[in-house]
Amino acid sequence: MSQKAAKIGLTCVVLVLAFGGLLYSTLSEGTEYYKHVDEVVANPDAWQGKNLQLHGFVQGEPGRKRESLDWSFYVQNKGKVVRAYYTGIVPDTFKADSEVVLNGRLAADGTFQVAKDGVMAKCPSKYDPAKLPPAGASGTTPAGTSGTPRYR
Repeated sequence: MSQKAAKIGLTCVVLVLAFGGLLYSTLSEGTEYYKHVDEVVANPDAWQGKNLQLHGFVQGEPGRKRESLDWSFYVQNKGKVVRAYYTGIVPDTFKADSEVVLNGRLAADGTFQVAKDGVMAKCPSKYDPAKLPPAGASGTTPAGTSGTPRYR
């Protein structure tokens, strides 16, 4: 093998190793898992210290320390419960029984430490099938309309 081919081969190996190392370090730091509470509680050792998006429902009224933005609350799903701690401003829809997704990490003591701006409360659905008239009922169109939408 000539000296030029050896240099090209060595350069290719170095570049592949450098890109591989960069890819590995980027993926290992930026990976965030989306899990439900019951999945995390089933095997907490596997999830400790990893970046998680934890999905569940707030159980009971969230508690807040007086004169601070420190929150403590329980999040549950399918009967499994995790205690969570958060410091910061929470959304208006954050209350008992609200559906939430929390960004943070599971601590060694089994509590979930929510990251800054890591509380996302889902908006409750405004769809209520009990308020809808039965299908095919007469008089279901608003007054002054023929029942067929018209475009202007």
